Amino acid sequence: MEILDAIRDRHCVRAYLPKPVDAEIITEILDTARWAPSGVNIQPWQVAVVQGESKQRLGDALIAARKRGDEPNPDYPYYPECWQTPYSVRRQKCGLALYSALGIGRKDKEKRLAAWYRNYRFFDAPVGLLFFLDDSLQTGSWLDMGMFMQNIMLAARHFDLDTCPQASLAEYPDIVRDILDIPAEKRVICGMALGYADPDAAVNQYRLPREASSRFTRWYE
Repeated sequence: MEILDAIRDRHCVRAYLPKPVDAEIITEILDTARWAPSGVNIQPWQVAVVQGESKQRLGDALIAARKRGDEPNPDYPYYPECWQTPYSVRRQKCGLALYSALGIGRKDKEKRLAAWYRNYRFFDAPVGLLFFLDDSLQTGSWLDMGMFMQNIMLAARHFDLDTCPQASLAEYPDIVRDILDIPAEKRVICGMALGYADPDAAVNQYRLPREASSRFTRWYE
């Protein structure tokens, strides 16, 4: 797939086929993604690949924490404390489109909760990725991580694979570190589902719009 097509084609997939992904393909995706730029070439990204039993155990533990009512304690705040326009409007439209695609109404709390739990299962994708940074690193390394992750998502399209980056998988970082035996000084950044999209799933049919470049660009001469 051409790079411009891959960028435009990439979208978040939330339903996957029960088809395994060859380890050789996962390795090639990561080997390609490692060419992302990083400040003074420190290459700060660290990745855990979870499949099978390890993915099941992780999902079970995260769902159990949510059901117990444990308060999420992520290693960093992903979203703002106070939402302002236009971000609040885009957020609302995103949620409406997702739950409309799932056929879940605003008042159907049980179905909404069940849909949320699927986050912790990587939406049943055969492969889950977890991303980590050393806690000694600063904001610039988060930019590096973002570029590395984008490389993964674009490289996946070359193999007809789809992805979904997931901040939800960083809600309980201590559980992630415990189950995967990750040192305490590693910050849990997020997760990512990886697999073959289910083309018939309604949740995979909707798309979210993007602002025209003219709305966020200023030209100077």
